[in-house]
Amino acid sequence: MSEKNNAPKIKIEKDGPYTVSGNVPLGEKIIKPKGKGFVFVDGRTFEHEEVYCLCRCGETKDSPFCDGTHKDIAFDGTETARNCKYEERAELLEGIEIDLRDDSRCAFARFCHREKGDVWELTENSYNDEMKNEAIIAASECPSGRLVAYDKTGKPIEPELKPSIEVMQDPEKNCSSGLYVKGGIPIESASGEMYEVRNRVVLCRCGESENKPFCDASHVMTRYSDEKQAKK
Repeated sequence: MSEKNNAPKIKIEKDGPYTVSGNVPLGEKIIKPKGKGFVFVDGRTFEHEEVYCLCRCGETKDSPFCDGTHKDIAFDGTETARNCKYEERAELLEGIEIDLRDDSRCAFARFCHREKGDVWELTENSYNDEMKNEAIIAASECPSGRLVAYDKTGKPIEPELKPSIEVMQDPEKNCSSGLYVKGGIPIESASGEMYEVRNRVVLCRCGESENKPFCDASHVMTRYSDEKQAKK
């Protein structure tokens, strides 16, 4: 098999799961409060084949993997997200030393909050290295990729992330969160169109997002829990 065919990729199946190919590492991250902000704590790692399927309907009893339940419940996985470039849909906030773009695709992970303020305040007040660096960290730790910091030449400031997927858990909100897709893994829609390749996105796994395939924080409102689902 060629190197190209071994490359990481996510294919969205029509009204079905995410098919992940390329032996993409699969783990778990737990969102924990720390001071006025939040951090990730490592959770489980999952054994998997080179190609595996992740649940998209939210009803699997074998989380995070698909167990075919989407067929029994007639899951409607119609993709509704705008398929355009990030910079076309994101609003620009100009700061003193850096700028910030925000496309409002929020997974409610809350990493935009830091000890010195939130990312928007920090960007506007990026008059010294401390505030500037805090703003960059707040933006770059946003798993959904909603927030991207830019230097004054217009170059995005992005962390180096290896291709992997993290199943997120949010015990503070008493729910399970989305799938944190890292490192520029290409995502193909059910219709065969490619989404813009991005360093960071969060995919919905509760089945309730109104911006499929991306997470819109519906898991918080519905109190989605993969653990409770497994016990049904």
